Amino acid sequence: MAELVVREERRVGRRGAFRHPAHPGAGGHLRWRDHGHVRGLSPLQDGVEGYCPFGAGQAGCWLHEVLCWHLEHRQALDHRAEDGRLFQQALPPVRARNGHPDSSEPLLSSLLRRMPDLETLEILKLVNCPETFTPDMRCIMGESPSVRGYFVLAGMNSAGLSFGGGAGRYLAEWMVHGYPSENIWELDLKRFGALQSSRTFLRHRVMEVMPLLYDLKVPRWDFQTGRQLRTSPLYDRLDAQGARWMEKHGFERPKYFVPPDKDLLALEQSKTFYKPDWFEIVESEVKCCKEAVCVIDMSSFTKFEITSTGDQALEVLQYLFSNDLDVPVGHIVHTGMLNQGGGYENDCSVARLSKRSFFMISPTDQQVHCWAWLKKHMPEDSNLLLEDVTWKYTALNLIGPRAVDVLSELSYAPMTPDHFPSLFCKEMSVGYANGIRVMSMTHTGEPGFMLYIPIEYALHVYNEVMSVGQKYGIRNAGYYALRSLRIEKFFAFWGQDLNTLTTPLECGRESRVKLEKGMDFIGRDALLQQKQNGVYKRLTMFILDDHDTDLDLWPWWGEPIYRNGQYAGKTTSSAYSYTLERHVCLGFVHNFSEDTGEEQVVTADFINRGEYEIDIAGHRFQAKAKLYPVTSLFTHKRRKEDVELSDLHGK
Repeated sequence: MAELVVREERRVGRRGAFRHPAHPGAGGHLRWRDHGHVRGLSPLQDGVEGYCPFGAGQAGCWLHEVLCWHLEHRQALDHRAEDGRLFQQALPPVRARNGHPDSSEPLLSSLLRRMPDLETLEILKLVNCPETFTPDMRCIMGESPSVRGYFVLAGMNSAGLSFGGGAGRYLAEWMVHGYPSENIWELDLKRFGALQSSRTFLRHRVMEVMPLLYDLKVPRWDFQTGRQLRTSPLYDRLDAQGARWMEKHGFERPKYFVPPDKDLLALEQSKTFYKPDWFEIVESEVKCCKEAVCVIDMSSFTKFEITSTGDQALEVLQYLFSNDLDVPVGHIVHTGMLNQGGGYENDCSVARLSKRSFFMISPTDQQVHCWAWLKKHMPEDSNLLLEDVTWKYTALNLIGPRAVDVLSELSYAPMTPDHFPSLFCKEMSVGYANGIRVMSMTHTGEPGFMLYIPIEYALHVYNEVMSVGQKYGIRNAGYYALRSLRIEKFFAFWGQDLNTLTTPLECGRESRVKLEKGMDFIGRDALLQQKQNGVYKRLTMFILDDHDTDLDLWPWWGEPIYRNGQYAGKTTSSAYSYTLERHVCLGFVHNFSEDTGEEQVVTADFINRGEYEIDIAGHRFQAKAKLYPVTSLFTHKRRKEDVELSDLHGK
């Protein structure tokens, strides 16, 4: 069955110019005849530490038999499509020794330690067979980004028995209603790009994935295979300066920069749920962002240009986006694309470059999903030109109070708020390079600028920025520092805090929605209804009070939230705030009825009157709940986006 699935999904996928990111790997199962020794076992059990799920059956092909599944570690299978055959090589041969197959001996030994009675049973057979695996150990499902109406459910990673029923239900909802009833973005086919479907990449990644299925995953761990697939033009330069890398949508992004005096090997091998070894490194980067100026390479962000010969670009985008994009040329609008239920399909910023041209910036892993959503909702007779320009621009984020000095010196133009207001975009010369799109925003609430640089100028502009910035204390920084800065400012992020079931009213983003902008937009009716009825969850910021950063387990995400001792939700993201010297968590608070358990309306008063605790591995820590950012964090002159953020969360 797995062989047929992989062959057919690739054959059909080629018709739509989209190869599914699934690859076969060798697996198998052992079958024993049970003479009554193990009857009464649960139908299915997982031997996690032994890498072997097992079960017993009493009917059909399982009549009085015991099965044990196993995966051949690092045994991905070659395959070919030209002649219709799936594999270039046969499945691993079964070799018996003393009645036990060699290929399964380590797993069998582990199983026998757990179930000694199996030693007395008669082994019927070992069946080796292929199973399908994906690059991130999660199945792929949903509508193809290139073939409308073609839905996929594949790559179960040896968990089809567990996921089959639920996956089938959600796929059916997707096909009928346009989206499932739960947030399953982590399973969406569109989380992958075409580059992650190459056979060589999949083969190498699957060899790593298979033994990891039962491994303990520590926070912020990364795959080691299939790396350096997509890189910024600055990759080698940053790598030589100590950058440690993480992968997002196949793109290499800097986590932090290791100083020369630090033990690189120890940092790479550090895996913990407690205080990580990179704590002081990120602390120094955050401090530099607040006191001087830092540079973060954010080239992985998704970037689109939408243009038209007439006014159709504005008309279509006004229908697709919740905020009002009919703004003067050069202005930037924080907005999002919503579905019919009012949930976020995309969270983005849009700059108006000209009367008929717009520049859109979205999260890295939104590249395929956002493209598919835009194409799906554009009129077929449209004269719009939608272009993915992610690869055309290197993006540098200059964060800190001295960013204005660096850029003023490089551009020979005043960059103060009076001359270059917040949320403004302008093409400028930086150093010798022309056509640099400079935007007065940083995605962190700190002062600074985003520079979108044509890739041929990237190295020159970076070198100039670092050279001029030396006198202002410039240094490189990574995404861990960015995460700390944005979470302490209550900046929610799509894919972590926001998803397709989260509406702007539930996360305090009313100011990013213009219900009366003069025309309809997708999700407007749902928001009007929700505004009248009230919201049933509310994004809230929590500051941990009695948590010992050095000794206690850290919050990472997914921790239960308790209000007055009753479960009220879970965290969606967290980070240590080096400014507050506390852990900060974001999460949704629900109002569950104590009598029926049904959800009730959540108001600001309900949030403010509660006493909260965050449960970290069974230990509850007291936390202060806030619906707005801590204003003392805005140490510099408050900018337009800071005021907007504080106002919208204070509502």
